[in-house]
Amino acid sequence: MSNQNKKFDIRAKHPQTIGGALGGLIKIFGARAASDSDLVARWSEIMGADIAAVAGLAAIRKNRDNTFNVIIRPTNPAYTLQLSYQSDEIKNRINKYFGYDAVSKISFRK
Repeated sequence: MSNQNKKFDIRAKHPQTIGGALGGLIKIFGARAASDSDLVARWSEIMGADIAAVAGLAAIRKNRDNTFNVIIRPTNPAYTLQLSYQSDEIKNRINKYFGYDAVSKISFRK
């Protein structure tokens, strides 16, 4: 329990969205919320350093069946082809984080 108390002492440098703050609290207690704000707040953690260094999250669209269409913007247009080859891996990382098939489509924006 003392480890969790230390996590509450860490303060963010910039104001957070309510969804991002709640996502942090939910993560501390071991549950995950399948929300777009959680994906935005944890993008680099979910993707890992290799993908997060070359791609950012451009947009998220929620479908009627509660899945997401994720739109990724590469830092350089030259990375678009490389990321398109990794689209299944990106989709699997997001789905693994949420614990179900949350992503239905990955697309790229220049």
